[in-house]
Amino acid sequence: MKLRGIFPPVTTPFSNDGEIDLPRLKSNIKLYNQTRLAGYVMNGSTSESVLLSWDEIERLWATARETAAPDKIMIAGTGAESTAETIQHTKRAAKLGYDAALVRTPSYYKPFMTFEAEATHFLRVADASPIPILIYSVPVFTGYTVEAPLVAHLSSNKNIIGIKDSSGNVQRVKDMVSSTPKSFRTLTGSALTLPDALAVGASGAILAISCVFPDACVDLFEAASRGDSQRVEQLRKHAILPAANLATKFGIAGIKYAMDRLGYYGGPPRAPLLPLGEFAKQEIDPILAAVRPATVAAN
Repeated sequence: MKLRGIFPPVTTPFSNDGEIDLPRLKSNIKLYNQTRLAGYVMNGSTSESVLLSWDEIERLWATARETAAPDKIMIAGTGAESTAETIQHTKRAAKLGYDAALVRTPSYYKPFMTFEAEATHFLRVADASPIPILIYSVPVFTGYTVEAPLVAHLSSNKNIIGIKDSSGNVQRVKDMVSSTPKSFRTLTGSALTLPDALAVGASGAILAISCVFPDACVDLFEAASRGDSQRVEQLRKHAILPAANLATKFGIAGIKYAMDRLGYYGGPPRAPLLPLGEFAKQEIDPILAAVRPATVAAN
């Protein structure tokens, strides 16, 4: 599997009555199909995964799979707190035609989530899964950070093919790359550190802001990959930094509002997340106006 490039954790469209909006999802993915995105992550953190029922998730998976272009790699977020439930959802994603599963770290019983407990969880899921799995480390939400020794241990399982590390720590990425086989793929979740992560061996990224600015994120990846430092700095300063700050400050509601402003469907977040107030919208609009020209600047 060619896990290289930029993957958006596709947002979940909700209608005004709070129900998932599958026609809007189709519309967004058809627009993304026209970009150079490498594929799509369905049911990631930016998808509001913990606010969805598994019935809703499966309907979103099915809709995205049937709408995605054939060349797009499809990754399903299948992680649950229990090993048995994670296996169940991973098998379901495989039946729907997904290429890989993104499995987050169990974290509710964090004091007992030792090296051995996490390792056992991932190895059992990998052994039972019909499709390859990616480890998902997202400490900002789970409070649990996957470190290089655990990644090295898990990479010996041939069905564990990579990790998404959202810590933003480039040294951690370097340690993971140096301690795993060449076939193991390390993806970052940080747009700001993407060029540095690529320089130490990362193969790509799963980025929330690529839901809003897919072309800019792909441009950054390609410029960094070919060593075009001038273009990297142009994009980082004028597009990636403002967009990343937008996502950090305003979260999923900000990402969805920006999508609405730029031709995609964002729509409302699901409670308990709150929609943006008018002052926040007035703060975001100038950011979008400033970022957009940088995304289409000549290479």
